[in-house]
Amino acid sequence: MDSLTTRVFNNGNSQTVRIPAEFRLDTDSVRISRNASGDLVIHPLRAKRGAALLDALRRVAEADEAFLTALEADRAEIRHPQERETLQSTGWTLNP
Repeated sequence: MDSLTTRVFNNGNSQTVRIPAEFRLDTDSVRISRNASGDLVIHPLRAKRGAALLDALRRVAEADEAFLTALEADRAEIRHPQERETLQSTGWTLNP
């Protein structure tokens, strides 16, 4: 098992352990336990990034549902064509 010596800092009423780059953890949280010998053991926990992604997708789906409802209501509205002058009545011609 690899091991390195690192520093411990005071951070308010807690302590912070500097984790060297060689031991970088790809997670947002860890579980710390003490084994029978009294050693501290750090257990990386799965990142909860997936939960944030699912929450964002749910919000998008809700917004899409509201948008589609408004779009369907707009399409259901009867719109009559605009009355405009024809090009011939304005004196405009295609050939100069």
